[in-house]
Amino acid sequence: MLPLSALWRALAQLPDPVFLGVLGRSLVWAALTFLAVSIATPWLLQTAWHAGPWGAHAAPWWSSGLLGAMLGALFAFLLYVPFAAGIAALYSDRVAAAVERRFYPGLAPPRGAAISVQAWDAAQLGLRVLGAQLAALALTLLLPGLGWAIGWAISAWALGRGLFMAVAMRRVGRGAALAQYHRQRGGVWMIGAGLAAAGLIPAANLLLPVIGIAAMVHLAHAGALAAASPGAGPGAKYP
Repeated sequence: MLPLSALWRALAQLPDPVFLGVLGRSLVWAALTFLAVSIATPWLLQTAWHAGPWGAHAAPWWSSGLLGAMLGALFAFLLYVPFAAGIAALYSDRVAAAVERRFYPGLAPPRGAAISVQAWDAAQLGLRVLGAQLAALALTLLLPGLGWAIGWAISAWALGRGLFMAVAMRRVGRGAALAQYHRQRGGVWMIGAGLAAAGLIPAANLLLPVIGIAAMVHLAHAGALAAASPGAGPGAKYP
């Protein structure tokens, strides 16, 4: 299956109640994080500034508060999508199960990596996306144009690999999932590239974790895991 077909199928299933439920949960948790960071950053900056030896000669309290609010908004913006992506990856089983019920009925129940391993990979996904965003921001400031392209490529890799691994580890161990990723990394990167481009669009970027997970399910089912189905063709499915 071509990456574009996988993305189209994922988008077509967006009205699914399971998709909407996961999307709602990820947005609520991300919004709470946004609010917490926006409030905590000004308070921490004000406290640190005025508690120091320079506090008596510092600028007025409101000025450090304003600076803290600006920094808090920036931090919250950078953290919002990575946190939403990490939360959505934790709910990847629900999204993947909904995709399989509709498009791949009759599959055996998934028995992949341990929940702790999947949770750790979900946390790594959020960190990868955050790192990619920071790298993209720095490169864009240093190398306008070229920096944006490099940052986009980094984001495509981080999102693609993270979401694919979240899907693959539902049915196989982490080692087999990595092998599957290396065999299909071209298609994985292409889907990640589409998601990274959508991530630049306000509101659309909030859909990318759920759509990305669903698209990766289709991509993964289009190629058999070598360890589980030796010699399987491009239409093979997970065991």
